[in-house]
Amino acid sequence: MLTLLPTLGLVVALVLLARERRAASARAELVTRACHEVRGPLTAAHLALHGLGRRGVPVAAVEDELWRAARALADLAVAPAGERALDAPEAVDVGALLRRQTTSWRAAAEARGCELHLREPAVAALVRADRLRLAQATANLVGNALEHGGGRIEVRVARVGDRVCVEVTDEGPGLPAGLRELTRRAHGGRGSRGRGLAIAAEIAERHGGCVATAPVSQGARLVLELPACRHPVAEAPAG
Repeated sequence: MLTLLPTLGLVVALVLLARERRAASARAELVTRACHEVRGPLTAAHLALHGLGRRGVPVAAVEDELWRAARALADLAVAPAGERALDAPEAVDVGALLRRQTTSWRAAAEARGCELHLREPAVAALVRADRLRLAQATANLVGNALEHGGGRIEVRVARVGDRVCVEVTDEGPGLPAGLRELTRRAHGGRGSRGRGLAIAAEIAERHGGCVATAPVSQGARLVLELPACRHPVAEAPAG
């Protein structure tokens, strides 16, 4: 019996070490994701500011991107503890939010030789969500289309029953693997291709929605679905 004690102690030590390694890997992935979220909005803000003098880009669009970066930095601050900054849900007009975001996205699209088009809903598409988190999710879907797709990129917002759908379609080569596989790789810290999609999917899930793919003849078509507000509000935030 005594001879088993050293072996048992070694097994326990190995189990604890493996658990700590998994925890450290999870914390490192949170930090990497936060850094990923800082780069995107800061680049978009830089391009929008560059175009202010030439095309009169509204300052509000730049401000939105900087607020997005601030939220990512807040996530980074608590990432070592394996946490993220708290969400602040409110009624959000998705069409108005995307209208403001598209202003800065167009600068990034032009820089990549893409055409970006927004199709707004016929009726108000309201959801209850953290506005900055929703901006993160939609920006990651559009960023994926800009970076890995190309051609004509169409962002469409629609109210479908009790859901609000945001579709992002591009004319690129399509996803290199299934959405689930790409996000799984990102969760494991293997490659950066699916990281933005994983961030968008997690934000959607925290708001009672999802991110999925949809059939398309060419390129990729990603759909973000969220529950629509059950009751109309007198005035939704503009973005």
